[in-house]
Amino acid sequence: MNKKYILSLDGGGVRTLATITFLRKLENALGIKIHEKFDYFVGTSAGAISCLGLSVKRFSANELQGMWSNQNLKRIMKKSSWESRFGLLQSKPKYQSDGKRTVLKNYFGKSTLSEATKPVAVLSYDIQERTPVLFRSYDPRYEDISIVDVGDATSAAPIYYPTAQVGDMFLIDGAIVANHPVLHGYVEAKKMFPDHELHVLSIGTGLSKRPLKGEASKDWGIVGWMMHDLFGLMVESSLDHELAGKIIGSNYLRVNSPLGGVNRRLDDRSDHNLNKIIKMGEMWWDKFGEEAVKLLT
Repeated sequence: MNKKYILSLDGGGVRTLATITFLRKLENALGIKIHEKFDYFVGTSAGAISCLGLSVKRFSANELQGMWSNQNLKRIMKKSSWESRFGLLQSKPKYQSDGKRTVLKNYFGKSTLSEATKPVAVLSYDIQERTPVLFRSYDPRYEDISIVDVGDATSAAPIYYPTAQVGDMFLIDGAIVANHPVLHGYVEAKKMFPDHELHVLSIGTGLSKRPLKGEASKDWGIVGWMMHDLFGLMVESSLDHELAGKIIGSNYLRVNSPLGGVNRRLDDRSDHNLNKIIKMGEMWWDKFGEEAVKLLT
């Protein structure tokens, strides 16, 4: 049976650099560009933006790393209102979307989903309809939507960024539905390639395993939960991994680990933290690299 290769990328803010680090090493080991090797891409938030770069612009892994450079991260996270006198009770999103959209325009210009060279699916969530939205490059309803709008919508994380508007839809980060979108991608790929054997590589952005104080949590309100990583708890992806392993079987590989010394916050772009994130990606390669190459050859 012929094989098709699926790449699923999680969201995770600046921690997506660990994903990119792994992809760079994988590309070197395979001797072929990532966008050439895979037949279907699915992603959430930062992972979705990387998938769009691979599918629409056919970026190399090095070019993806450039898209997530320190300079671009600074632009994406400008105009913070977080450190206001109201602290955690700020009345507006932490960042405005202008900087993020500027970076997306610099890399994607006026490209639309219809320009994807390989099928790609991007996860978001419609807050008015209270339903997931899977932007598929092969769906006539979405093919004329700009990559800038899709990238903005999939990464519009509540608290961090404003809700994104695409047409008459008001959208937020797909992590609300599935930060680990592998099952969404697998179902779509099965429909697209019904007579093929699917091999699925899924790459995460690290898991926060810091225990919370159960007794103290009884008294937490909005501030207490925000201080203890409420959004991180919402995007926990280990259950999706367990289900994917049971459904897909031996043709599935999940690359991920606890965060270790990496800051659990999605927007810590300090040099110290970014270096730890890159080292986490290198550790993933040491642990999963050989198995990934085997899965894809």
